[in-house]
Formats: sequence, structure tokens, C-alpha cells
Amino acid sequence: MARRRRMAFSPSPLPLAVLLLLLLLFAGRFAYSRLISPTIAEEALDLAVSDGISSRAAAAVKYSPFLRLPEASAAAECEPSYGFLPCTTTVLGNLFLVIVYGFLMLKAATYLSSGSELLLGILGPGIIGGLFLPILGALPDALLILVSGLSGSKETAQDQVLIGMGLLAGSTVMLLTVLWGSCVIVGKCDISEYSTSIDLQDTKGFSLFGSGITVDAPTCYSARIMALSIIPFIIVQLPKVFKFPSGQRVAVLVALIMAIVLLLSYCLYQIVQPWIQKRRLEYAKYRLVISGILRLPHIQALGQLIDDRGNPNLRVIEKLFHQLDLNGDNRVSRSELRALIIGLQIDEINLDKDDAVDAVMKEFDTSGDDYIQVEEFTNGISKWIKQSTRPFAFGSSYSKKLHHAHMEAQNEHAVLTDQGDEVEEESTENPTWTTFKAVLLLILGTIIAAVFADPLVDAVDNFSDATSIPSFFISFIAMPLATNSSEAVSAIIFASRKKQKLASLTFSEIYGAVTMNNTLCLAIFLALVYFRHLTWDFTAEVLIILLVCVVMGVFASLRTTFPLWTCFIAFALYPLSLAIVYVLDYIFGWS
Repeated sequence: MARRRRMAFSPSPLPLAVLLLLLLLFAGRFAYSRLISPTIAEEALDLAVSDGISSRAAAAVKYSPFLRLPEASAAAECEPSYGFLPCTTTVLGNLFLVIVYGFLMLKAATYLSSGSELLLGILGPGIIGGLFLPILGALPDALLILVSGLSGSKETAQDQVLIGMGLLAGSTVMLLTVLWGSCVIVGKCDISEYSTSIDLQDTKGFSLFGSGITVDAPTCYSARIMALSIIPFIIVQLPKVFKFPSGQRVAVLVALIMAIVLLLSYCLYQIVQPWIQKRRLEYAKYRLVISGILRLPHIQALGQLIDDRGNPNLRVIEKLFHQLDLNGDNRVSRSELRALIIGLQIDEINLDKDDAVDAVMKEFDTSGDDYIQVEEFTNGISKWIKQSTRPFAFGSSYSKKLHHAHMEAQNEHAVLTDQGDEVEEESTENPTWTTFKAVLLLILGTIIAAVFADPLVDAVDNFSDATSIPSFFISFIAMPLATNSSEAVSAIIFASRKKQKLASLTFSEIYGAVTMNNTLCLAIFLALVYFRHLTWDFTAEVLIILLVCVVMGVFASLRTTFPLWTCFIAFALYPLSLAIVYVLDYIFGWS
């Protein structure tokens, strides 16, 4: 996605990467699957010719997922990537390789994401946040598209470039359909009489019109920008529309230039108008308030907020409540809550105390009487505990989890305000180590993505040959899972927190990721077509990209509240896109 958001954790990439490589090389000995016994295979073919009744046995050998006999013996040979990585001509063998290489590309995306966020903490926002991070986020997809058009001869590239188009279309469609609809479902809240969602209130179940999500106006602007990013697709299709084939190469060049212009304009816009960073900054301030309140019982020796079974300790939470209840009336007022926030001593973040009081009161005061009762306080603190400790290892102690959560909130705020040197000295990582880890993660992620992009494309192509399934559909469905699944999980987790601000952040980043696909990734694809003199023959594929982007772009730019029923429109577009390509290419012969 445009900004690779990550839940707080400390990856140990090098040992894991080495282990995966060793596993791949070891398992590849079994995946490299030529005919185990040529004589048996030859006998099967001889029988098919001699007795006239064994053709079924020969066909079974030919189409077996474990033993596959092509029509020509040369076709049975597969060429190992780089001369040593495993290859196979069987269905299951290639499926195994697609899964392994896809998982390695997923790890590459994870390392690039983690490293880019650490680098943002070192160098601050601006160019890094507006230019560097979006490009790094799209790097795995870009590399896969690049290698799909660089492979072998022009004929081979023309065949494999369809995999790149499948990834480009599949990634865009998945983000705007499956992920978009899933975020509406997990982020749904009750819709008020004013047609806006109510934060943290989800009492209407799966009401199609009574529950949904609400985003802010800048999110609608992001959707409009995404819709405008389809202009290069329209330009490149003009010769097909007006039946002017001699102008196709010129159209590809013009579309390439337009894609580059739009990419630079979008990155510049992100630098000048960092809407997403501002939203993240507001949320980072609020997280500091949350972590500060959760640390109070430990600091003031009231006990642990989590009991031995890992559940919220209600006795300690009630102790904290009565300590905040200064006048002893069994409820916490705004003035008492403001005194608590002032006592947290987090003035260095330039926190607006009244805004913080409003945010906490809105989250805790479910009765609407402008006071926080004991039960409301207990429920609110319990939710905070689960949200603050969920991203960390189960084996960590509660105090360690809470300390990491507090430091992660501090670091995130420091990153967004370009004050990385003002983080408290209790941070467990010094700038030198953070710099080293950021560079290591970026290098490791880039190397993994660059090394395994070509084998993944080959494995998809071989799997397509072994199953007779068009490579477009394999790359359309499978490859976006490898390059976008970690970001999809992160988006769903943030949407599940059921707040308008977080919903706005999540959907803005979905639209930003699609914009990068329509500019950076498309620019690379068009450059391959132009400079390798490939044939542009992707009308059906471009049509589904235009269809999904226009429908979702117009839909998302004209309204800010999306009831639950809207997710079914998004979900329906995914199988519809596959059906359109199949019908146009394989029934009407557009390709």
C-alpha cells in the first residue's frame, strides 16, 4: 500500500531469511520432479500405441500432477532459475514453488515496510514520507512486473508479461473490492440519525442500513485522485477504441509519460499536503494519552492491570477509578479527567488537553451523561489493555508489553513531528542501532524481492503450463496475496478499532496504494512494452481496472458514510472482473 503501516514488533529478519533459503533449497530437491522412471513412461506410451486399449493409461501418465509427459520431450525440461533454484514440470511441484516464492516476496514486503518506517523515524517526514515510503511500498509489485517483461527473448517476454498485467490488475481489484469491503464489515458502527457512524458503538449487528463506517472529507479527495490516476490506461487504449493500430506505439509512449507525470505530481502533493501524516499524528497523540493512563497503576504501585490468566484485573482498574474520582461521588467528571491528563506530564507533544478530554470522554461515556461511571471506566480500560498489548509477543510480561507500547507510541509521535531526538532516554534502542536495523531491513527486503521475483514469475508460468490455466488468472488471484497480504491484515486490524479517524486513515491508504499501482507500476509496465517492442493486447484487462477504479472512485468520492450494504457492491466487483476477462478473452477472442 502507499504507506506500509505496521503493528509494533521487532523483527529478526536475517535468521528467518537464512532458514527459509535453506528450507527452499532442501525442499527443492523433492520439487525438482522429472520422470522418475523413463522406462516406465516409455512403456506406457508403447502400450498406448501397440494394443489400442491403453491410451487411457498413457493419458493418465501425461496429465498426472506428479508425472507429466508433454508432447515433446524438450518441453519436459525445466530450466532452474539462476542454475540452482529448484524447478519442476508437475502441477503440485509448481504449486509448492509458487507458495514458497510467494511467501518470500511477502517477507520482502514486510522487511521493506518495517525498514522504511524506521528510516522515517531517523530522517523525519517530508520527502521521506511523501516520496520514499510510497515507492518502497510498491517495490515488490514493481519488481515482479519488471522481471515479467525482461525474461528471455521478445516472444518469452510477450508471454510472461501477461503475468505482470495479472498482478497489476489483481492488486488494484483486490484492494478496492475484497479489502475495501472487509474493512467496512470489521469497522462498522451504528449509524446515527445524522447519517454518520458512532465511534465504538456497534449494537445493530449486521443491519444493512443501520450500521457502517464514516470517513472524513480528505478521504473523498484521495478517492478522486485515485480515479484521476486511470488517465494513462485510457490513453493507451485510444488506438484500440478508434481502430488506429499504427498509433499504438505512440499511445504507449504518451501513456508512459503521463503515468510518470502523475506519479511525480502525486508524490509532490503528498509532501506539500501530508493529510495522512496529520491523521497519524493526531492518533499518535491519543495513543500517548492511552499508554500514559495505562502506566499509572504500575507507576503508583496499585498493582498489575492484567491478572495471571491474561484478563483485565478489575480490582486494580477500580482502584485506579477511585483514585481519579477526587470528590468521591463514584463518577469521573471532565475536570477530574483533565487533571489526570495534565498529571501525565506529556506536554512535549503539544497536546490539546480539551481535545484529549473530549476524545476519552467520547470513548468511555456510553450513557451520554457527560460522566464516566465505574462500569464504563472498567469497559473502556479493558478495551485499551487489549489494544495496547495485542501486537506484542505472548511470552512477554505485562510490564514489558506496556513499556513497549508506550515507547512505540512515543517513537511514532516523534517520527511524525520530526523530533526523533526528543524521545525519552529510556528508549531501548539508540539512533545508531536504529539506523543499522533500518538499512539492514531495506537491503534485505530489496535483495529478497529482486532475487525471487523472477523465480516466482517462472513458477507461475510453469504452473500455468502444467494446469492449462491462463497465467493471467493465476497472477490475478495469487500474486497480490503475496505482495499485499500483510498490509491488508494491518488495514483490517486498524479498521476493527471502529473509529472514524482510523477508518479515514485506512481507506485513504487503500486509495493511495491503488494510485501507486496506476502510476508507478503502470509506468514500469508501459516502459517494458515500449522499449522491448511488445504488443499491447490487454483490452479486457484494462477494462476491468477502469471499471473497478471508476465505480469505486466515484462511489467513494461522492459520500462519506458507507452503510454495510455497500460492501456487497465491492465484493461483487471481484468475481465480475474475472468473469469479464474470461468472457472477452476466451469466448469473444479479444486477446
